[in-house]
Amino acid sequence: MATKKEDNKNLRLNLRFYESLRNCPETALRTIQAGRLKGKSDINPVWRIKAMTETFGPCGIGWKYEITRQWELTFGQEVKAFVNINLYYIDEDGEWSEPIPGTGGATLVEVGRQGLYVNDEGYKMALTDALSVAMKSLGVAADVYYSRDKTTAYETKYGAQEAMMAPPQQAAQQSQVPGLEQVLVYIGQCQTMAELKQVYNTYVALQKEPRFVNALSARKKEIQ
Repeated sequence: MATKKEDNKNLRLNLRFYESLRNCPETALRTIQAGRLKGKSDINPVWRIKAMTETFGPCGIGWKYEITRQWELTFGQEVKAFVNINLYYIDEDGEWSEPIPGTGGATLVEVGRQGLYVNDEGYKMALTDALSVAMKSLGVAADVYYSRDKTTAYETKYGAQEAMMAPPQQAAQQSQVPGLEQVLVYIGQCQTMAELKQVYNTYVALQKEPRFVNALSARKKEIQ
């Protein structure tokens, strides 16, 4: 049986990256001033890179990521971009870690007051979002996410990371019913017709929602 001293040592070992990466300085936080995210905190993505580099070394040497999937979903005239990544770091023994997944999304085309607006940085923004999700698993800016007094733009837009990454089969078991945007992400993550059917049967309240129906049809064509 492990002694208390050994337990404390193991705890410090397990938290070594978390403790190093958890604190996000106020200078790296920006309060969103307008829109539906007004009052929420936005974390500077360059600070995340700096924190990872300080802990593991330069990108490509001490840590790296790979894009595993990119896809688009069209809803009427609007187009959304999504990116899946795997994040890796080198441990103290010089070995690459197991992949740490992350999913991000952004708008490519949206309807504005003066017509359609095309965002040529949509995929870059989706990649940045995916990196923030993966890095959060290591503890990057954990204090911001953990604080009860602060809500990040990511949490407002997508909900908790676990809900974002949950496969469609598990989504029905969430205690809170996710919003339409989150369900659309689930649809984009479906790999089989059975998963699509599961999403359709789970979210009965959305079955007459055009964006929901269109997303299912589009993903069905991609899978077939």
